Amino acid sequence: MDRRKSIQTMILGAGASALAFHGCKTEGGEPAIPETAVTTDANYFGRTPKELERIEKLNAEQLFNEHEMETIAVLSTVILPPKEPHGGPIEADVPEFIEFVGKDMPQMQNTLLGGLMWLDHKSNTNNGVEFKGASLEQQKQILDTICNQDLEIPLDDQPLEIQFFALMRNLVVTGYYTSKVGIADLGYKGNSPNVWDGVPDEVLKKHGVEYDPEWIAKCVDQSKRNDIAEWDEQGNLLT
Repeated sequence: MDRRKSIQTMILGAGASALAFHGCKTEGGEPAIPETAVTTDANYFGRTPKELERIEKLNAEQLFNEHEMETIAVLSTVILPPKEPHGGPIEADVPEFIEFVGKDMPQMQNTLLGGLMWLDHKSNTNNGVEFKGASLEQQKQILDTICNQDLEIPLDDQPLEIQFFALMRNLVVTGYYTSKVGIADLGYKGNSPNVWDGVPDEVLKKHGVEYDPEWIAKCVDQSKRNDIAEWDEQGNLLT
């Protein structure tokens, strides 16, 4: 996967790195600094050599054949239809994301592979065509029978097809909204600094204080918020 980590990698990797840094020491008693990978690929920035080795190993493996990948692509667009102007699961590489997670978490593989087989069997039985070749209405009719799980029964105890759809729906949504395309669709622009105009005048007056005009011009001038402050040798703020 070239643009994001799986949930398991994020949780386990972050925890392991923290423990390694704070809990391990060298023979001389100094804290051991985790080995950091050197890579020019921004998608893998900060990965350790072992993480890069695992990513390379997983990328070299194949979980789904061509037909299964095409089925996943079709299914993902039924679950989350594309929207203008950003696109949908295909533009966000969701099928590739699902395959990577399936390889990274082998415990999912039986459910994913079995569910794909079930879709084709059900579609062939009902419509005489594999799922990916069925009409959108036929595809929805099949999915309507497996999209609702009984909340009174643990998911692991429910039929395979129910487990499959629940897993696939979660993967599609996660894959899409952790991608550049999905983030753009949300309109999320990341953290940005707040604009602070100082303590309100009514509060200052209540306490009998006021700002020094010279300092307020230097410290709370939003037109200069991106300027780097300059100080003299005595530590006085110049600009």
